[in-house]
Amino acid sequence: MSSNGHSEQVLVVQPSRRIEGEVRMPGDKSISHRAVIFGGLADGPSHITNFLPGEDCLCTLAAMQALGCSIEVIDRTTLLVHGVSGKLRPTFEAIDCGNSGTAMRLLAGVLAGQSFRSVLFGDRSLSGRPMKRIIDPLAKMGADIKGEGPKGCAPLQINGRPLKGIDYHSPIASAQLKTCLLLAGLFANGATSVTEPTQSRDHTERLFDHFHAPLAKEGRTLRILGGTTLHGNDLLVPGDFSSAAFWIVAAAAMPGAALTITQLGLNPTRTGLLSVLLRMGGQIRETVEANVAEPYGTLQVVGRQLKGTQIGGDEIANVIDELPILAVAAALAEGETVISNAEELRVKETDRIAAMAECLRAFGVPVEEKPDGMIIQGGAKLTGAQVKSFGDHRVAMSCAILALFAQGPTRIVDTGCIATSYPTFVKDLNELTDQTSVRLGSMTDSVMRMAKSGEGK
Repeated sequence: MSSNGHSEQVLVVQPSRRIEGEVRMPGDKSISHRAVIFGGLADGPSHITNFLPGEDCLCTLAAMQALGCSIEVIDRTTLLVHGVSGKLRPTFEAIDCGNSGTAMRLLAGVLAGQSFRSVLFGDRSLSGRPMKRIIDPLAKMGADIKGEGPKGCAPLQINGRPLKGIDYHSPIASAQLKTCLLLAGLFANGATSVTEPTQSRDHTERLFDHFHAPLAKEGRTLRILGGTTLHGNDLLVPGDFSSAAFWIVAAAAMPGAALTITQLGLNPTRTGLLSVLLRMGGQIRETVEANVAEPYGTLQVVGRQLKGTQIGGDEIANVIDELPILAVAAALAEGETVISNAEELRVKETDRIAAMAECLRAFGVPVEEKPDGMIIQGGAKLTGAQVKSFGDHRVAMSCAILALFAQGPTRIVDTGCIATSYPTFVKDLNELTDQTSVRLGSMTDSVMRMAKSGEGK
């Protein structure tokens, strides 16, 4: 078993001479989390389609069910959520958030103002991720919340109590922190406002609107009045842009590639990757086809040689999840790419700066690691390698994309984590490339196959 509780699966990826076709992404992970929470807190039913049935979102679904929300699973991606009008009930057991920081931080906001005690815990990786960023402002609202782990990390002990609204100026642009406090504000006396230094992704603001409880907005300040009622509403979850990012980079960096992605979420606070790739010389066409709760549409990518660039400053907040695959784009580009102001990568599912630097070097990419990013020299000859995912789904998938451009096969160890966000990744990998020998199995099975075939001698 890996440190995250997944079976230690090995993904074997061969080089590919093509990336082409049409694909539709699974539902957006950030929106799926929020849809279940908002629908569960609302009055009346909400029909949610294209829900992401990944492990992270299933943790949030199970948590809301345990808290008294009736959720009918019509099929793997379709839910009927019967809201409880904010009247949650205590759980019999601690709530397992798995590997999901989103689940833990958002649920902490919901639970801080309840009339009962709750405990939130997660796997080893989640138990090392920072929670003081939500604990401190929640405590200012009057919450009784404590991180039982080292440095205030999970498990979180929450003794629900009446909250009071506050005006909070966040030191960082964080959609999870913002959402946590606004959800807590629903259960607080008075108004709660959150001001960010720069704009973070705005799914929460859009969902408050969609569930008929629009936030007051003034510049980068959002305000909610305690006691505001959410009203049930049907929601189509668009395709996950962060999952699409792997294929966007793969196609953009392979001359001759042609890729179309349909019904893709095109929220402008999520698509910073496109601006970076266009700056690198990428050829991408974006068509927004609908804009109900969230804008979505079609993306067409044609491959060509990319060039290095600078990635940093205000744009980091809107490419933070895509930085591992942007590091791959940098490796495939001509010249130098500098990623800076990305300290947040140190405290994701793993230290993504250290993890990606180690993986890139294994393929033969020159990398200089910095405290807040890295300097990558693109254009090196890539050789297939054995790398580990560090239990991080985005590191695992980024390595799989880089492996398509390497000479010889690549083995990525501990890839069960991919199921947290993109359960059909390997299927799409096979369909969009000329793969003939992608294998997803246990480490033991992989070693036995290597022994029988004579590989690895």
